[in-house]
Amino acid sequence: MPAFARCLLPCLLLTLAGCASGGGSWVELGGQRYGVEVADDDAERARGLMFRDELAADRGMLFIHERQEPQSYWMKNTRIPLDILYFDNARKLVSQQRDVPPCALGDACPPYPSDAPARYVLELNAGEAARLGLSDGAELHFGPAITPAP
Repeated sequence: MPAFARCLLPCLLLTLAGCASGGGSWVELGGQRYGVEVADDDAERARGLMFRDELAADRGMLFIHERQEPQSYWMKNTRIPLDILYFDNARKLVSQQRDVPPCALGDACPPYPSDAPARYVLELNAGEAARLGLSDGAELHFGPAITPAP
C-alpha cells in the first residue's frame, strides 16, 4: 500500500465513523457525548469560538489550562450564546456561566469568571447546562484522544 494511502486510511475510517470533527476528540457530561475542539495553548485559547456563526448541537470547545487557578472568559467577537462550564483538576464542575450572550464590543466585553479555581473549561451552546440539569460536582469524562496537560 502506498505511504499516502496508509496516512489517508485512518482519516477515512474516522470520517465514516462520524468522528472526523475535532480529530475524534470527545467529552461526556451529564450522560451526553460532545465532539470537541481542544484549545490547549495560548493562541488556541485566545481565539476560542470567535467569529463563528453556529456551533452544532453535539459540539463544543474544551480549553485545557496548565494549572488549576481562577479562570475568566469573555465573549469578544463571539457570535453565538454559550454556556461556559469550569472544571477542577479532578474534572468536577466547580462553576457555571449559563446563557452568556454574544458580544461585539471588542475589549469592552465583560468577563465571566469562575467561582472557584478551574483547570478545564467547556463551552457548549447556551441552554445545554440547563437541558442536562447540571449542578456543581458533575463529572467531565474525556475520550481517549484527549490528553490532559501534566
